[in-house]
Amino acid sequence: MKEKKSVLKRLKKYHKWPGLIISFILVYYAISGILMNHRSLISGADISRSVLPKDYHYKNWNLAALRGNQIISKDSILVYGNIGVWLTDSLMADFTDFNAGFPKGIDNRKIYDVHFSNNNNLYAATLFGLFGFNFELNEWQKIPLNTKIERFVAVISKGDSIIAMNRSYVFKGLDDGLNTNFEKIQLKAPDNYKNRVGLFETVWQIHSGEIFGLPGKLFIDLIGLLIIILSITGNIYFFFPKLLKRRKRKDKKITVIAKTNKLSLKWHNKIGAWFIVFLVLLCLTGIFLRPPLLLTIARTDIPAIKFTHLDRPNPWYDDLRDIIYDAEKDVYVLAGYNGLYELKTLNSTPKLFDSQPPISVMGINVFEKYDNNTFLIGSFSGLFLWSPQSLMIYDFISGKPYQGNSSGRPFGTYSISGIIKDYNKNLHIVDYSNGVLPARSAPFTTMPNEIIENSPMSLWNLCLEIHTGRIFNFLLSGFYILIVPLVGIVSIIVLLSGYLLLRRKKKNIKTKK
Repeated sequence: MKEKKSVLKRLKKYHKWPGLIISFILVYYAISGILMNHRSLISGADISRSVLPKDYHYKNWNLAALRGNQIISKDSILVYGNIGVWLTDSLMADFTDFNAGFPKGIDNRKIYDVHFSNNNNLYAATLFGLFGFNFELNEWQKIPLNTKIERFVAVISKGDSIIAMNRSYVFKGLDDGLNTNFEKIQLKAPDNYKNRVGLFETVWQIHSGEIFGLPGKLFIDLIGLLIIILSITGNIYFFFPKLLKRRKRKDKKITVIAKTNKLSLKWHNKIGAWFIVFLVLLCLTGIFLRPPLLLTIARTDIPAIKFTHLDRPNPWYDDLRDIIYDAEKDVYVLAGYNGLYELKTLNSTPKLFDSQPPISVMGINVFEKYDNNTFLIGSFSGLFLWSPQSLMIYDFISGKPYQGNSSGRPFGTYSISGIIKDYNKNLHIVDYSNGVLPARSAPFTTMPNEIIENSPMSLWNLCLEIHTGRIFNFLLSGFYILIVPLVGIVSIIVLLSGYLLLRRKKKNIKTKK
C-alpha cells in the first residue's frame, strides 16, 4: 500500500508542477502551429518589425532581404528577395516599389527568381505562384497553371522558350509573357532511383499532418486545439480548489466554480486518455525538427511511407530547388534536394554529377554559371566555385580549395542568402545574418528606409520564429536551440505521468469495489 501511494505521489509530482509551467508555453506553441498549417490563409497578415526584437530588424540587407537581381537595361535593375521586387538604377542609388499586382501581404512578395526573357518579357517565381509583368498596366499578374503546388523557384530562357519550375514540376512554353501556354513536365527519375524520402521531411510532415494532405493537417489542428484545452483545464483544476476553499471560508457562492472545476477535470482526463498517442507523437516529432536532435536525421532517408502524401508517382515531388541552362554545353543543370544533376533535355534521364559542392539542408540560394566550366553555388554552407569536369571545389570567399566540413556544424562560416551583380559586373555577396559583405571592389548602397518601412514580417514567419524558439535568441543567445527539445521532453513526461496517474486511480477504484 505504501509503495502504491509512493508511486502515485511521484506521478502527481511529475504531472502537476511541470504541467503548470509547460502549459503556458504549449498554448502559444499550439496557436502558432495551427496558424503555420494554413500559410495561404494568413498570407495577407503582417507584423511591423519595429515591435519585434532587434534580431528581426533589417540592417544592411540582411535576413534574406536580397536574393538576386535582374538587369533590364542600363538604368533599370530589379532587385528581389524577401522584400519583394524593387526597381533601381545602374548606381543602385534610388529605389522604386515594383510590387504592384502582388496580393496584399509580405508573404505574397517572397520572390525566388526574377527573369527578363529573350523576348523582353518579365517573370517572377514566388512563394504563391508564377507571375508575369503587364507592361501596359504596370503590374504583376498571376499566370494560371495546371498545378496545386504554388511555390515556384526558378524561371529561365532557352532560345524562344521560357521554362519555369516549382518544387515538383517543370513548365515549358513559347515565350509569350502572360499569354504563354505552358506544358507541365514531370522529370524522369534519375539513375538508381529508389522511392525514398528524407527522414527530416517525413518527420516534418508527420508533425504538421501534411503527410495525409489537408485531412491530416486539420487533424493536427484538432490536436493543437486539444492541447490548448488541456492547458486551460489543467490550470483550472490547479487553481480552483484553493479558490473554492477561500470562498467556503467566507460563505460565498461556489456553485459555478465547483461545476467548472469538476467539468474541467472530467474533460482534462478524457482528452488526455483518448488522444495520448497522438499528443506524445506530436511532441516526439517536434523535438527532432530542431537542433541538436535534428542533426541525427538531417542526412538520412527512408522508404516513402505507403498511402501517404509522400508516396507519390513523381520521383521529384517537393525535391526541385533550382535550374539553369548551360548554353556552352547545351545542357540543363538541375539542383535537387539530394544534389546537382545534368539533363541533356527536359525529357532526358537526370545524371547525378560525380562531384557535389556542399549545399545546406536549408536549400540552394545561389546557382549560376561563373565561367565556361565553373558554377557559383551558394547556401547556408557557404559560397563555392564548382567545376564538374575537374572535380574541383573552391571556397569563393577564402579562395582556397574546399577541404570538407570537419567541424560537423550544419552551417558554414557564411550563411549565403544571395548575390547581386551590378551593372559594372561587381559581385556583392549577401549573408543572411550580416547582409551585404564588404566588397573587394565597389561598396554597396545602404538599405533605404523606404524599403525597411515597407517590409514587415509576415504573420506566418513570426509564428515560425515562435514555434522554433528563435524568437528568444535575444534573451538566451545560442541556448535558445534547447527550448524545443526541453519543452518536448517535459511535455512527454507530463502527458505520460498524467495518463499513468489516471490509470492507477481507476485501477484503485475498481479494486476497492
